[in-house]
Amino acid sequence: MRTAPLLLSMLLAATGLATEPMRFLTARDGKLYDGEDEFRFVSWNIPNLHNVEDAFDFLGDSPWRWPDAYEIDDALETVRQMGGRVARTYVISVRRDEGDMGDNVHVFAPGRFNEEAFRTLDLVLKTAAEKGVRVIIPLVDNWHWWGGVRQYEAFRGKPEGAFWTDPQVIADFKQTIEHVVTRTNTLTGLRYADDPAIFGWETGNELDSPPDWTRQITAYLKQLDPRHLVIDGRSLRGVPLESLDDPNVDVITTHHYPNSGNNTAWSVIDAIRRVDGKKAYFVGEFGFLPIDEARRMLDAVIKHGASGALYWSLRFHRREGGFYWHCEPSGNDLFKSYHWPGFPEGRAYREHLVMPLIRSAAYRIRGLDEPPPPTPKPPRMLEPIRPRLLSWQGSTGASAYDVQRADSANGPWRTIAADLSDAAVQYRPLFVDETAPFGAPHYYRVIAKNTSGQSAGSEPIGPIIANTGLLVDELSDDSRIATIEGPHNFRTGRARGVQEDIHRLELFPGSSVTYDLPGPAVSVRVWTFSEGEANIEIASTVPSGQTRWATHHTTPPKAANDYGYLRSVLTEATAEVFPTARVTIGLPKETAVSVELSRVECEYGVPPK
Repeated sequence: MRTAPLLLSMLLAATGLATEPMRFLTARDGKLYDGEDEFRFVSWNIPNLHNVEDAFDFLGDSPWRWPDAYEIDDALETVRQMGGRVARTYVISVRRDEGDMGDNVHVFAPGRFNEEAFRTLDLVLKTAAEKGVRVIIPLVDNWHWWGGVRQYEAFRGKPEGAFWTDPQVIADFKQTIEHVVTRTNTLTGLRYADDPAIFGWETGNELDSPPDWTRQITAYLKQLDPRHLVIDGRSLRGVPLESLDDPNVDVITTHHYPNSGNNTAWSVIDAIRRVDGKKAYFVGEFGFLPIDEARRMLDAVIKHGASGALYWSLRFHRREGGFYWHCEPSGNDLFKSYHWPGFPEGRAYREHLVMPLIRSAAYRIRGLDEPPPPTPKPPRMLEPIRPRLLSWQGSTGASAYDVQRADSANGPWRTIAADLSDAAVQYRPLFVDETAPFGAPHYYRVIAKNTSGQSAGSEPIGPIIANTGLLVDELSDDSRIATIEGPHNFRTGRARGVQEDIHRLELFPGSSVTYDLPGPAVSVRVWTFSEGEANIEIASTVPSGQTRWATHHTTPPKAANDYGYLRSVLTEATAEVFPTARVTIGLPKETAVSVELSRVECEYGVPPK
């Protein structure tokens, strides 16, 4: 009888765990194989999977950190729910002095490696094996974003281009390769070379390497690890024809973007024709294109026999609530990272259409019917940083959430907000409870929902007592503002420079906004961005006119970075005299630059009866 194995398989599938041990992928006759079964995939690039570059803290000096277990699980569970089977990380990062990475890198110097970084990669591979997802790891970047070929040259004081020819620099890079390939995973006990959760080693990302370098590095990889596939990382300028005859190259890949002039289905078909079945081939990156062309490219991959395609790019839930975000520098101030299962906040770049498109193709390329998404698991509520400000760790695949409140941890529960998106705000608390009674203890829980159903309620948090009220404005429109004086502009673009905030209000010198509160003002906090030195003023309106509040401005040291982040300032003020219910936030006329309000919090006392 097969009842017990079948039941076990169903139970494992329900928990998101792989139902059978992985085998090493192989390549022959221009195709990839998992045992005797052809292996094909449509899935995602997940750059932050092993090193997060988007962990913005408003007053922090660096957005880099290592993902934790919850985040890694969410990322790979997303791939599993989307039928993807493959995830491509970004590169093995290298220390560079001119950025804001600091020591959040894999390679400190030639032969010096960051154990914390590799322990994170250990967890990625362990989780990937549990989810049945294969991981592609590019070994070095052609570009500077995470440190790359230029940093290896700089370590030795070598000129640009030495990475490809200089024996010392090549030896340094081989040290990195050896460290990675022969590492023993501290969580599984497996050497990376013995881990089938690794799809294969990519020589690098979008390399400009000469054929001699590629032959040397691929031979070295095969010498250290003969069982894993080797992928040629020369991907941005079409098919590297020399590698079609390299016995140590197993897989060819190409990248497709508007600025490369190859972001079309025809370019994919042309690449397949050029490879001509001599090697396995997949589309390693594509994106920043209209949805109809994305559909045609996926159709070309499936119809013409390519092994797969990976869309650019997916970001996952963050541990403090909400998602990581990444506005793409090459995306014409439109395209951003994608979030599963797709949210209204991504409508401008068709996130609500791209996510189902990729999922459908992931099952179609495997010849499978697309199943409904799994019902979300319960989210996890987080302890609030202040009463009324609520966040939760999202549930993978949830499209909306209901927030419930009760006077007891045992209920009865009342829904106080329905169908909330946890993508609505960036790097801020997800919900503000403006209706909780003053001075009374209360409890919260949250329920996750999608088209398949809803989760049980999260574990409740509490008791929480709010002795003051709170008005919060995320500046998506003027609905919370009583009056606006002077020139102003609601902004959504240039999100990368303002820590990915997609809703701001720009005030010009002499302009102001006024809020009418339900009770007397107690304190005000305002988050702002500006190109230069510019500080707002906060005032109360009293019968005799306006009284300015004493304000405190906090701004972090401005570290070197690649994205041109604007100056961030947190302005805080506490009422000292004549508190009233009318608060004005303004930019002095003599200020030389404009200011973008990112978030306003107005705390107030008990409203009069």
